[in-house]
Amino acid sequence: MSRRNWFLFFFIGFIWGIPYLLIKVAVDELAPPVIVFSRVVIGAAILIPMAIARGSLLPALKAWRYVIPYAIGEMIGPWFLITAAEQNMSSGLAGLLVATVPIWSTILASIHGDKTVWHHKRLLGILIGFVGIVLVVGIESFSGRQSIVAIFMIIIAAIGYAWAVTMVNAKIPHIEPLSINGIAMAFTALVYLPIAIATAPAHLPTLKVSAIVLALGLFPTALAFFLFFQLIKDIGTARGSLVTYLNTAFAVILGVIILKEPFTLGIALGLPLVLIGSYFASRKTVTSVQ
Repeated sequence: MSRRNWFLFFFIGFIWGIPYLLIKVAVDELAPPVIVFSRVVIGAAILIPMAIARGSLLPALKAWRYVIPYAIGEMIGPWFLITAAEQNMSSGLAGLLVATVPIWSTILASIHGDKTVWHHKRLLGILIGFVGIVLVVGIESFSGRQSIVAIFMIIIAAIGYAWAVTMVNAKIPHIEPLSINGIAMAFTALVYLPIAIATAPAHLPTLKVSAIVLALGLFPTALAFFLFFQLIKDIGTARGSLVTYLNTAFAVILGVIILKEPFTLGIALGLPLVLIGSYFASRKTVTSVQ
């Protein structure tokens, strides 16, 4: 990769690794629906004008029957679950569990007829990844440091991510992702508007939390999507997807350094297994299983 692409790769990994840290701080003052609503409003306000300028908004609007389910699986459900879960768990563990997305994507691809999943390396990856998940869930919940309910909320969110991306890639691969995400964010904002109003705080949040919510909308919600699509044009989707592993590393490191979260035994054992398992599970092979 060129120096520019290496820079984008690490920068995207960083800004997609910080949402867990930012959410962990924001939930002390704001309800999860308010946080989700705020970030998607900002994201939609940035991505939709870009889509209009590119002339790609109308095709995405016509594909609403796929864009709306995508919004549910990618944003409406997962972003609430992750935000709510972080009220009772560390940001690093949340980032680690989201890194299981490639494992769920591989399983879903198998269900939908992708025979390459049955290659021994991908099966080994799924097995290693699940061992990592079991270790994380078992150790963290048994120790009492993390809520078992919160852990499974994140896992459900990861499955939602995997399903949503698999679905749009299969149904509307020809439509620009920038437009799909812009419309999905706008739809998510409409869904969350009444809930956000009902759960809005009686007083304005502090300047720190207001800045955090703004950063959530600008960087991991809007800017990262835009830069990621630019990156995969140059290096391809397969190599670009490896940024997932970088996200997780940043999420754990930032949680430990900035929030002083403990680097627990569950994370120490589960993190490498989940990352290695996700890597091998998501690797395509030219050898198909007959």
